[in-house]
Amino acid sequence: MQTRRATMRDVIEMQHCNLRCLPENYNMRYFLYHYVSWPQMLNVVEDAHGHVVGYVLAKMDDEDEPGKTPHGHITSLAVLRTHRKLGIAANTMKATMRETDAVHKGEYVSLHVRRTNEAALHLYQESLKFRCAEVDKGYYVDNEDAFHMKHFFRPKGDERMHYVNAEGKLEKCGREGTGPNIGGGMGAKTLWRTATHDDPVAPASAVGSKSSKRSAPGRR
Repeated sequence: MQTRRATMRDVIEMQHCNLRCLPENYNMRYFLYHYVSWPQMLNVVEDAHGHVVGYVLAKMDDEDEPGKTPHGHITSLAVLRTHRKLGIAANTMKATMRETDAVHKGEYVSLHVRRTNEAALHLYQESLKFRCAEVDKGYYVDNEDAFHMKHFFRPKGDERMHYVNAEGKLEKCGREGTGPNIGGGMGAKTLWRTATHDDPVAPASAVGSKSSKRSAPGRR
């Protein structure tokens, strides 16, 4: 299997993968909007037959807003059920994170994950070193809460972040807390490194648009 940057031809298969894997779905216009605006941040994994079996759909936020911090945001991550637990989710995420840092100069990458999605949370915290910035109450259309996660490429030490423990409770990171340190310092070489086959692969990861109450397809 090969992890690579998505092309225009992949967009249809990415949408099909989204429809098969996730309850949060997007129209073709929204996929094309991401592709045209941030082509470096869309990555796919294809099997031996050239079919897309997983993808990451991402974008930049606040890149043109004075006084705000440009950062990447993971809109959607999905892997076909037949190809999970092969490191696909970790590989595609690392590729997108690498491009966010190297190409777009984002200071961090953010995403939302359902509070009950333990597999995705393990992937983000343990494999990709994300930490929780806050809990967004009733973020999803079914009113489930979301953990707002961030990965800082070069942590300054003053970020107020938390680690979600096994009981779903937040532990402060850093010198004042008991949780593991903030994820970060993952340079380009580390982000591009191949993931191990032990990396967990989660079906529903970071989603916006129809899944949340805060955005709609076609908006950034």
